[in-house]
Amino acid sequence: MGRIDDTNLTVDECWYSFSFTDFPEDVQLCVLSFLMPSEIATFACTSKRFVSLCRNDEKLWFAMCDRRWGLKTQIKKWVKGDISYTLLYKTLSEWENLIGFWRRSGTGTTGISSPLLIFFEWGSSCLTGSRVSPSNNGTYDVIKAPFLFMSLSPEGQVVIFLDPDGRSEISDDFANSGCFDCSEKDLVPVNLSFMGKTHFVVEEDLGFGYSNSREQRRNGFQRSSSSANVVPEDCGVGDVDSIEPEFGSPGSLPDLLLSEIYQYFANRTSPVGDRSSRRQRRKEKERQARRKWEVQHFVKIVNYAHTPSRPLQGLWKGLYDDMNLGLYLVEYDEVGGISCRKVWNSSENIASYGPVFWTSNTTFMESPFSAEEESIYDSRIHLRPLPATDFILECPSLRESNTVSCILNVNSSFDLVIPHLAGTTANPRHVEGRVWQYGDGTFGFGFLRENFIIDLKHVSENGSLVDAVEFSGDRTFIYSGNFCT
Repeated sequence: MGRIDDTNLTVDECWYSFSFTDFPEDVQLCVLSFLMPSEIATFACTSKRFVSLCRNDEKLWFAMCDRRWGLKTQIKKWVKGDISYTLLYKTLSEWENLIGFWRRSGTGTTGISSPLLIFFEWGSSCLTGSRVSPSNNGTYDVIKAPFLFMSLSPEGQVVIFLDPDGRSEISDDFANSGCFDCSEKDLVPVNLSFMGKTHFVVEEDLGFGYSNSREQRRNGFQRSSSSANVVPEDCGVGDVDSIEPEFGSPGSLPDLLLSEIYQYFANRTSPVGDRSSRRQRRKEKERQARRKWEVQHFVKIVNYAHTPSRPLQGLWKGLYDDMNLGLYLVEYDEVGGISCRKVWNSSENIASYGPVFWTSNTTFMESPFSAEEESIYDSRIHLRPLPATDFILECPSLRESNTVSCILNVNSSFDLVIPHLAGTTANPRHVEGRVWQYGDGTFGFGFLRENFIIDLKHVSENGSLVDAVEFSGDRTFIYSGNFCT
C-alpha cells in the first residue's frame, strides 16, 4: 500500500494492484494447497506459466496431502520408491471413504471366517480394517482382530492383504519395509471393489504373484467412481494418470477374465476347441482349488457417530440381563422417528440386525422431572459391569454416577412381546418405555414392564475403538483403552 501524504492523491490512488504472479512461488504454492484437485485443474488451464506449479509434487501435492491427512497418518512414511505425493493423494482420497464401521451383507460362506463388523482406521503408513465383535466376559470390552491391510508397494502399486483367521499381526513395519510376502503370514491377496460410496466387495486375487504386468497389478484395487481426471490432459500438466486414478464401471471385469472369456468362445469354434476348452476348465479348477476366500459384500454404517442435533445416533454397546454384550445401532429416520436395532449379540453366532424399539415422539422431557418419572427411574436396576469386582447387576446405590439430563418416551417396540397378551385384542408390539439420557452424553433404555435399564456406551470415540481388546496371533489378549466406568 502506498503512503498517504499531504498531496492531492485520493485513497484509491494510493493502493497498488497485485496479481497472483507478483507473489513469491512459496506463497503461490501455499495458496494452491488450500484448493481441491478439480480447482487446481481449472487453474492450470488458465496459463502455461502455472503448469509447473500444479506439477510440483514435493511442495504442492505434499502440502495438500499433509493438510488433509497429516493429523491422521504420517504422510512421509507412505512415500517410498516410485510413490509420488500426487499418487498418494488420489489413493488416500478414495480410501478415506472406508474409515468407520462396515457390516457384512449376507450370511457369509460356510467354513470361512467372515467378519460381521469391520472398523477401518488410519495407520502410520497404511489403512487397516479390523474385525470387531462383542466380548463375552461381562464387560464393555470389544474384541479387535486383524482383517484387511491396505498400502502401496515401492512401485506405486496398490497392495491389499486379508487375514482370513484374524491371527496375524500386520504392523506398520510390514508396510514400511516394502516386503509384501503374504505367504509368510498366511495372508490372502485380495481385490477391493467399491460399488458406490456405501458398498464394497472383497474378492481374492488369484492372479497375484502370477503376473508381473504393472497395469494388471494396479487393477488390484478396482474403482467404480465416475469422477473426471483431476488435471485435463490438454492443460499440459503431465501424466493424467499420475494425478487421478483410473476409473471403471461398477460391473467392469478384469482384463485377464475378459481374455479368458474370449479364448473360451474362440475355442468352441475351432477344430481343437474341445481339447483347449478341457484344458481351460482344468486350469480354472486349479485356480478355484487355490481359493482361500470367497467373495464377500460389506455395507457402510453411515451414521455410526452422534451429532449435537442427533445425540442418540450412532453405534452403541450395552449388556443384556444375561450379562452378554450387545451392539446397537440408533438412527433418526426420515419421518422424524428414532429407531434402535440390535446389530450383534455376543451370545449369538450370527448377526440378527433385529429391531429393538422405534418411537415417533422425539420430544425430550427436561429436568425437573415429575415424582412419577423419578420413581420409574429409581425403581430399576442398571445393567452395567462393576469395576474390579465380579460382573453382576449393579445395585441402586451405584447409579448416582449417571445424572439424568432428559427423558424420552418410547411408545412402540418391534421385538418385545408380552406373553399374557397373546391372542387378545391388545397390540403385543406396543410397549411403553423410556430413554434416559445422561449428562456425559450416553444413555440407557428400558421398558416399563421390565425392572432394569440397559446402559449404553460408545463403541468408538475420536476415530478409535473404546475398550478394545486386541486379539494377537498367539491367542492371547492385549488389553488397551479404558475399562469400566
